[in-house]
Amino acid sequence: MAKPDYYTTLGVQRGASAEDMKKAYRKLAMQYHPDRNPGDHKAEAKFKELNEAYDVLKDDNKRSAYDRFGHAAFENGGGGQAGGAGGFGFEGGLGDIFDQMFGGGGGRRGGGVQTGADLRASVEISMAEAFNGTKANVRIPTRVKCDACAGSGSADKNASADNCATCGGAGRVRAQQGFFVVERTCPTCAGAGRVVRNPCRVCSGAGTVPRDKTLAVQIPAGVEDGTRIRLSGEGEAGGRGAPPGDLYVHVAIRPHDIFQRDGANIFCRVPLRMTQATLGTEIEVPTIDGTAAKVKIPAGTQTGDQFRLRAKGFSVLRSTQRGDMYIQVAVETPQKLTARQRELLEEFETEAKTHASHSPEHDGFFAKVKEFFDGLG
Repeated sequence: MAKPDYYTTLGVQRGASAEDMKKAYRKLAMQYHPDRNPGDHKAEAKFKELNEAYDVLKDDNKRSAYDRFGHAAFENGGGGQAGGAGGFGFEGGLGDIFDQMFGGGGGRRGGGVQTGADLRASVEISMAEAFNGTKANVRIPTRVKCDACAGSGSADKNASADNCATCGGAGRVRAQQGFFVVERTCPTCAGAGRVVRNPCRVCSGAGTVPRDKTLAVQIPAGVEDGTRIRLSGEGEAGGRGAPPGDLYVHVAIRPHDIFQRDGANIFCRVPLRMTQATLGTEIEVPTIDGTAAKVKIPAGTQTGDQFRLRAKGFSVLRSTQRGDMYIQVAVETPQKLTARQRELLEEFETEAKTHASHSPEHDGFFAKVKEFFDGLG
């Protein structure tokens, strides 16, 4: 039985570009992969055909030979199936798909440079410190360059590390498991790609040693709760002279006894006595910058009324602008009245019943209630 045409197998034209063939192969390989079609022998055979076809056509020299001589170019030991149909090798084919999907190898392949680990720290500041900006000291356990070997990992500071024989300097090794190629960190060099013949006794060849470090972190004015500040190069030192990682400082702002913040605006809940809200008054309130502001409360103020103080709110990050401050009124009902206070309020209530305009919302509500019950009767 004649072999199917490789171009037909991939579903592309003979003049298709390498990128078009790659896309077609990926789509079909995922469709007919044995793991997606367990027990389906036809799908398995199709998958083998796809691998064989792509293994030939992805290579410019093999493709040129196939275009001239067809399948005869690879008969009698001419090649074309090694790593393709027979060995299920996914290098450059389906392996590329898994590398892209799951991050196999990343930027460490071939370089052997293993950047130091990133670190995370948290700092808690007051709302006033967040408004003005501050400097906070952060103490972190980390790894720093070994002084004994100057970070080289070698007992002989002038000696250079050799490429790891296991991974060839890549820092990663691959092993085939069934239809998959699994990539993992090299166990010999721990991903560094290089090994030291005579390891430093202090750091055991790592090039770094554990140590606590204290850093002064500048917190900018206007910072918000949950902000993450990145300090480049302040993470763990990289092994054997590799670049250090970064430090990420997460800022938490303690709740304030008086102010609540919403972005650049500040809210302040102010309880007023019933008489103050009824007759009107003038109050003095603090602001976040430490000054005081006077607020005129008009007669008849109700719970929930707000009064805005422009540009008395929070500082805006990386700006000279400020938000606004809002005074939120809460009218407080008096408690534990004296006999005289109760007498005066009873007189007021008797008088208020003859003047509906004193409490229009109250009177309007109960007028609707009366209409409701009258409608039921």
